[in-house]
Amino acid sequence: MNGRFTIEQGDITTYAVDAIVNAANTTLLGGGGVDGAIHRAAGPDLLAECRTLHGCDTGEAKITGGYRLPARYVVHTPGPIWHGGTHGEPQLLENSYRNSLTAAWNAGCRTMAFPSISTGVYRFPLDQAAHIAVRTILDFLREHPEMNRVTMVCFDSRTRRAYESAYQKLR
Repeated sequence: MNGRFTIEQGDITTYAVDAIVNAANTTLLGGGGVDGAIHRAAGPDLLAECRTLHGCDTGEAKITGGYRLPARYVVHTPGPIWHGGTHGEPQLLENSYRNSLTAAWNAGCRTMAFPSISTGVYRFPLDQAAHIAVRTILDFLREHPEMNRVTMVCFDSRTRRAYESAYQKLR
């Protein structure tokens, strides 16, 4: 990729960055997939802090400590559930990425790792989600040259290929 933006396959809970992003649900109280893995790895203090946040609207972002994770912070963002694309899902997904980047930036973070938001049980079409994510991240990096690195951490090779393809089209 370009040095400041990388796409990798791996386990986001192992990344030693300033902030990792959690593809959370609106309660912020844990769930399945990436959300459950992050909560398990961070330990019970993450859930305790999330309880004080009183949830989060789809497309918005809230930041907590990282606790037992190698990341200093966790940025929680509920991505949209796919309902055919006619309920503002693309804009909400863009908002999830942009608001996560902004929350981390405002907390002094300069390195971040993202999962593929909304492409699991929320069924957002992977190719479309990858395009939105890569475009939003690259735009943010252009606007914030002091951001050192953003890594897209893909769960599997199919997801990694979708993000690499989106990057090739957008760079």
